[in-house]
Amino acid sequence: MHHISSLADLTSLRFTHYNQYESLILPLVAHLTAQGVTFQYDTQVENILVEEINAESVARTIVTRVNGEEQRIDLTENDLVFVTNGSITESSTLGDNDHPAPIVTDRGGAWSLWKNLAAQNPRFGRPEKFCENIPDANWTISATVTLTDDRIAPYIEALTGRDPRNGKIVTGGPCNIKDSSWMYGFTMSRQPHFKAQDPQKELVVWLYGLFSDKPGDYVKKTIRECTGAELCAEWLYHLGVPLDQIEDLAHNSASTVPINMPYIITYFMPRANGDRPDVVPLGSKNLAFIGNYAETPRDTVFTTEYSVRTAMEAVYTLLDVDRGVPEVFASSFDARVLLSSLYYLNDKKKLSEIKLPFAARVIEKAALKKIEGTYVEELLRDAKLI
Repeated sequence: MHHISSLADLTSLRFTHYNQYESLILPLVAHLTAQGVTFQYDTQVENILVEEINAESVARTIVTRVNGEEQRIDLTENDLVFVTNGSITESSTLGDNDHPAPIVTDRGGAWSLWKNLAAQNPRFGRPEKFCENIPDANWTISATVTLTDDRIAPYIEALTGRDPRNGKIVTGGPCNIKDSSWMYGFTMSRQPHFKAQDPQKELVVWLYGLFSDKPGDYVKKTIRECTGAELCAEWLYHLGVPLDQIEDLAHNSASTVPINMPYIITYFMPRANGDRPDVVPLGSKNLAFIGNYAETPRDTVFTTEYSVRTAMEAVYTLLDVDRGVPEVFASSFDARVLLSSLYYLNDKKKLSEIKLPFAARVIEKAALKKIEGTYVEELLRDAKLI
């Protein structure tokens, strides 16, 4: 609620200088490695065997597959296990400028692990609510477009009113194309987006389509069937590029990499209490769940903050650390936020400028007279409603 005032340009969001992998992940890996943390690759965790003892759950064995061979890690009650259950990027595949991203239906390691855990204890959640029965019309395809010369940039600047090379966020947030059959959209972050990117020659744009079951408006295919160049061509069509220039620009002024992410919308699937496990399930002695498929009060998924909060909660609980997890701002219960939201949702109009029936207008005038000199009047003035 408290971010409604910035919906037009998403100025309330905090963006890293470069992409999140280079700005967050690599520095964290370097820091943890320096602290003695071991990162083991070419390894899939297939199951965690949990023993139930007098209503208490103790993780006893981690079943892994390392370079294709099964290996087991025995655990004691003092060995703590933190599980990232589920994944929106599981089983993702890449295409290129001339080939679509392959379509796969494999559950992958993250979902298989959660399913194996859930089969042992109902308190470990219901992964099938998220990874099964996904609608055909959902968002699965995205693409990264690298512009290799300056022929497309003027169309972006004409639409956004911002120079893509000004060192600032270009689109502010995702730009949805409302008359697109795919519900196509794009976003452009601060450039350069990658450290190795040539800031004088290259610009990077991210594309996505929310409807995967309909043919495009320029490319008469579903988005899943399209090569990178075809995804770029559809975008250029909606940018207003002349028809006789689209194919040339898509093939010679851009390089587009499509990605298929079959589980990208699973955060938002319908769910009920218990479908996501608690961060530390009732009775668990050494097993915790972290990430956006673990249950934590009042927070919103699809955010970095959600993952950080669940990790803090897991560590503080299992290690009995007397420290509070930062509260989620209860903006939906704050009268100041609600009044400010009313102002912005009505296109920054005062109460007197909002069209109301005659009877409601009479009641409004009487109410405003009644609150003169009160704290309520002060709140309305602070929200710019009077």
